[in-house]
Amino acid sequence: MLRDILYLLIGLIAGGIIGFLVARKYMKKYLKNNPPINEQMIKTMMSQMGRTPSQKQVNQMMKQMNKFM
Repeated sequence: MLRDILYLLIGLIAGGIIGFLVARKYMKKYLKNNPPINEQMIKTMMSQMGRTPSQKQVNQMMKQMNKFM
């Protein structure tokens, strides 16, 4: 009886850890292939704020965004 409960707890903990690692790897791969923001979005955002962005500014913003991913 006690052994069965122990097996159940070990199985749940191992399953949780494996599930977390698989989900983390999947999300990293997904975000790398489908970034949440791109250069066109940055240009549009800066234009809406009344600024005309240069390519250098856009590249700097992209570098900052990729730094945190």
